[in-house]
Amino acid sequence: MIELKVNGSNHTLDIDPQMPLLWALREHVHLTGTKYGCGIAQCGSCTLYLDGEPIRSCITPVSAAAGKQITTIEGLDSPAGKAIQAAWRELEVVQCGYCQSGQIMSAAALLERKKRPTDADIDAAMQGNLCRCATYVRIRAAIKAASKHLT
Repeated sequence: MIELKVNGSNHTLDIDPQMPLLWALREHVHLTGTKYGCGIAQCGSCTLYLDGEPIRSCITPVSAAAGKQITTIEGLDSPAGKAIQAAWRELEVVQCGYCQSGQIMSAAALLERKKRPTDADIDAAMQGNLCRCATYVRIRAAIKAASKHLT
């Protein structure tokens, strides 16, 4: 049995401890906001927080998350998270939307660390998040817009 704390709720799962966290969340906890993209931690679609740090859940075994706080896109409610989600909607960042939960999680993590990021900060924080629709200009604009709402 694996005990997970996801978005503030406890879940006891009878699953293989080596199952990727992504699949445990999607298939057993029924939170489907975190997406599968590449399966090798290269695209960022599966980004979520483990004890407040962004990780790639497609390669993280569920056993590594036991006893730690997991935050998915469904549970992102920090001031930075709310600001980035509002900016995403306001600037209509989403095109196909598939990568967006990972993009938002990475962007919110950046704004948690640095309220006024430079272009270089944004590039460094977002470099591992791929967007097949190439909405990178809108993503950058949304991060900058969200940062203006943080104190």
